[in-house]
This record gives sequence, C-alpha cells and structure tokens, in this order.
Amino acid sequence: MSELVFVGTSDAFGAGGRRQSALFLRAPSGAVLIDCGGTTGSGLNALGIPRAEIEAVLISHFHADHFSGLPQLLLASIWEDRRTRPLRVAGPPGIERRVHAAARALGHDLEFRSLPFPLLFQELAQGVEADVGPVRVQAFQTRHQADACPHGFAIQAGRRRIVYSGDTGWFDGLPRHARGAELFVCECTLERRSLDFHLSLEELAAHKGDFDCGRFVLTHLGAAMSARRGRCEFETADDGMVIPF
Repeated sequence: MSELVFVGTSDAFGAGGRRQSALFLRAPSGAVLIDCGGTTGSGLNALGIPRAEIEAVLISHFHADHFSGLPQLLLASIWEDRRTRPLRVAGPPGIERRVHAAARALGHDLEFRSLPFPLLFQELAQGVEADVGPVRVQAFQTRHQADACPHGFAIQAGRRRIVYSGDTGWFDGLPRHARGAELFVCECTLERRSLDFHLSLEELAAHKGDFDCGRFVLTHLGAAMSARRGRCEFETADDGMVIPF
C-alpha cells in the first residue's frame, strides 16, 4: 500500500499538544521520511513505523522543528536497530555540515564515529530533479528565513506526485509549484496574516482559486489554526492521519 502518514503536524512550539514536522511516505519503491523534528522518534514509535523501513530522509530547511530529530534517529539506527543498509539524507546545500554540527551541539558527535551502515548525504539544488532513494525529488525555494535555506519539495513516487510546501510565507509562484499534484501538503501556521515567512488561512483562502491540484491538506498548524482543525474551508492534518494513494 502507498500512503502518506502525518507523524507531526504542529508549528515549532507543539501547538495543540501535537508533534513537530515529520511526514512518512510509503511508496511502491520504498519509504522516505520528510522532515524530522525533535519529536519524530516518539512519533514513529507511537504510530508503529519502524525506523529500519526508512531508506531516505528529506530535510526541507535547517530549523529545529524540521531537522533536530535527525541525530537521535541516527543514534537509534545504530544502537536500537543495528542497521546495516545505507541511509540517505538529502536537503539544502550544506546538509552534511549542518547535521554534524547539530549532532555535536546535542552531545552526540557523529562526524568521526565509525557507523555500521553507510550514511550518504545528498545536496538538492533548487529546480533540479534528482533521485533520492526510492523517489524522484525537485526542490524549490520558498519564502522563509533565508539563513535556514528553506525549500519545498515536489516528489514523484511511482505515478503519484506529492508537493510539500515546507515552511513559507506567501509568494506568487507557490500555486505553480503545486499545479498538477495529486496531493498538496501546505503549511498554515497562522489564522490571520501577521508574518511574511509563514502562511495564514486568510491568505490561502484569498488565493484558493489560484491552485490547480488534487487534495489540499494544511499542516504546521499554530495555536489558532490547531483550534480550527476540521472547521475551516481547507482540510487540516492531525498527528497520525494517513492518506492512502
């Protein structure tokens, strides 16, 4: 079965008692984790998703709620799973340096550790399609804080096209990136527009007619949006939600 599992759907601060950003994509060709916030390990365990199934991890940008869970995932792969098969970690330029720096800062330096499995890093250039483990990915730049190297992803999994916005404020090219997707997973941190680098329900409602895609699901929900889950003009995600395709 092919499916997308929402492991974590909150903003950076755990609004509504939910977990930070992480999506698990199980495709015909294999499984990919998309983002890996600090709560991802407990989320995978709670949902019965084995870490060993993950063939690649896609990181959208370098903010803690999207990639700080990666060092712990790697350590668990060493000590708990006794992993031996390769794991690929793909993301914006500098992905290898950033992951090692995060691991070192958290007290678990991995850079000079002899790992029992090949750990492969892959930089994703904006606008260039690349094979990442079992899926084909094209990264696109988003409107978020520039020092975090923010990107969204268009992911081809078999015959299915899924687009994930990552973190972003409104920019006019967003509907173009989502065009033709069978599933568009879009951040919506805010109910009302108050920041340039996060989307709001107010903005998405105003531009709803600009999107030509299939199922449209909101995630990365802040406090006000968490309270509006299931009670707005868009479908909203929750931790543990599964979309088969």
